[in-house]
Parts: sequence; C-alpha cells; structure tokens
Amino acid sequence: MAPRNPASSPAKKTQWQTDLTGISPNRILVRGYRIDDLMGRVNFGEAIYLLLTGELPSPSVGRMMDAMLVSFIDHGATPPSTLASRNVATTGASIRGAVAAGVLGFGPHHGGDALACRALLDEGLRLADAGDGVPGAARTLVDRLVKHGPIPPPGFGHRYHSIDPRARRLLQIAHELEFDHGYTQLLRAMEHSLSQHADLAGRTLPINIDGAIAAVCGDIGLPSEVADAVLIISRVPGLGAHALEEQRREAPMRVIDPADHVYDGPAERTVPGRRK
Repeated sequence: MAPRNPASSPAKKTQWQTDLTGISPNRILVRGYRIDDLMGRVNFGEAIYLLLTGELPSPSVGRMMDAMLVSFIDHGATPPSTLASRNVATTGASIRGAVAAGVLGFGPHHGGDALACRALLDEGLRLADAGDGVPGAARTLVDRLVKHGPIPPPGFGHRYHSIDPRARRLLQIAHELEFDHGYTQLLRAMEHSLSQHADLAGRTLPINIDGAIAAVCGDIGLPSEVADAVLIISRVPGLGAHALEEQRREAPMRVIDPADHVYDGPAERTVPGRRK
C-alpha cells in the first residue's frame, strides 16, 4: 500500500478562542467568575463592566456605571431609534424585532455624539499635555470649532434643555466619587470657553449627557469603543418599553407622528428612601 501523501491530508482545524464565557456541565464562568456567584452580589453595571473589560470594577466605578446606564435609559418618543422601534412594533412584529430595529437606528447623527466628543477630548488632552494646559487646550479647540464647525460641538447644547439635568447629576456623582480628572476638567473648560466666546454671544451651549458620558468614561478608563457599547446597552430597556407600549395601547399599523404625542404618566415624584 502506497504511503499517504501528507499534502493531500485535510488540514487540522485551528480552534478559535474566547476569554468571555466558559460553559461546562453545571458551571458557567463569566470572565472566570461563576455566574451564580455573581448573581445577587454585583449590580448590572458592575456585571457589564466585567463583561466588557475583563475585571470587576471598584465600588465607585460600579456606581458610575450604574449612573450612566440609568442616565441614558430613554430619550422619549421623538428620537429616530424610538420611532424605529414603535414603527416595527405597530406591525405586530416581535418585541425583540422592534428593539433590534431601534438599535439599528443609531448612527453618527443620532447616538454618535458621545464618540465624537470623546475624540475631541482626546485631542484636547494631547494639546494640554504638549504644554497648552487644560484652559489653553479648551480655548484652542473652541476657536477652531467656531471657525470651522460644528457648532454646537458634540457633547454640548440641547434642543430642549438650557441645563441638561442628566449631565449635571452625572458630573456631580463623578465629583463626589473623585473621578473628575482630565477629561471632565477639559469638558468643563470647553463649556466655559464656549460661554465666553465673542462670536457665540447669546447662545447657550451647556454640557449635555453625551458629553458627560464621554468625559466620565474617559476618566474611569473605558476605551471609546467600550463606552459606545455601554450607550447601546443602556438604551435597550427604553426601546423595549416603547415597543411594548405601542402594542398595548395603540391600534396596529398606525402612522406615528412624533410631534403629536402627549405624556399622560404619573406626575413628578421622588424616589422613596433615596436622596432627591
């Protein structure tokens, strides 16, 4: 019998690798931790941080993660992502399909400002480190933005709010937990420079939630692509809630006018047993 030609032998399949989750009989490991040990011991923000970064966060970083997830949980009935979810839900499609449609509705002009702001802050910190300092870097960036755009810059200004309450609270928490480092300091310096620029007299361009999240993610050490994943994760509950409400309260196959809705939920109330 002629010897087998090695060249004609099928190549051994190379195994691919993952360090996210290991499954074996009666055991599920997430980044090395048993899922049943994590349950009831870490909150959702901490678990997301673990999955995306590989390590459990400190209690302070875990609290920041939770605050960011809550801050972005829903943006109302008018954003394109919400309308995408509702338009799919009104056809009678599954809730998961409606949520998926909403997630696909994010792009550079909707949901992309946090990433764009992070890139701007990264550039500013390079200028600051090169000798401009934080105030000088902020002025340089604002001067360029005023001349060449965009105005408002990503992370600043809002269609409805003269002060974005989510951004204000998130930055307050960051200050309390001592996370207001270079990114947050530059963000605040840019807000000041925008308010003082002669060519922007009369315009109000406060830090918005996209800018606050971009800065806080930078100061807790999250890479920009991980921060982007956190934003998408945080919006899924809101998209699901809109899809559920659409199918429960509205007639199927309706034409949805975002400007025609009215809020009929509970009046303003405080969270019981928590700080106001």
